[in-house]
Amino acid sequence: MGEKTFFQPLTREDKITVVLYRIGILLSALIISLAAFVAVKSISRAYPPIVSGIILNVFLLLLYIGVGLSVFFIHLYVGKFYRVLKKIYFLALACLGLLFLIGHGNPVVPLLRTPSYGALLLIPLSLCLGFVAAKEAFCFRLLEGYLLALFLPAFTFFYAIGVFTPEAAAFCLAFIAAMLVFFMFRKIFMPIHFDIGDKSAYQP
Repeated sequence: MGEKTFFQPLTREDKITVVLYRIGILLSALIISLAAFVAVKSISRAYPPIVSGIILNVFLLLLYIGVGLSVFFIHLYVGKFYRVLKKIYFLALACLGLLFLIGHGNPVVPLLRTPSYGALLLIPLSLCLGFVAAKEAFCFRLLEGYLLALFLPAFTFFYAIGVFTPEAAAFCLAFIAAMLVFFMFRKIFMPIHFDIGDKSAYQP
């Protein structure tokens, strides 16, 4: 994990887990980019709403799936970090359940209300994605990962408490999406063995 040296032959499981981990990053970047596109277009008077609430709900669920893939298939030397990360993701799933409850089956609805306090329930998810980005920044000097680790939860919090105007929120989300896409392209084309590292160094 985080090593460019080829330590040992890769097993089929090694390859599958790395691919699933990177698919999670790809899916997360894609969904956040689509959400940013919708947000930016929605603030323009020239465009009517371009997606339905059902599609937005699907976006949200796919984002949870993408982040979940990255969380469960991340390769970390320190087992304690992995266990904490999974606990935060389970908390994120509990928060998703609350969004379904508050939104009466439409989890996106509480996120779009004014004030949008329901977005506070997205903070655990943003922490998970931020952790993945920070891990990659630490291991491979993808410095935008550190910015994402800060901006994702910060944006979620300040959006939830109503600091941003709709225009500012849309463009902030677009900026985060651009960074995430840049991060994603720098990550997913790395050799697979970079993510595995030295398996003898993994801690339980």
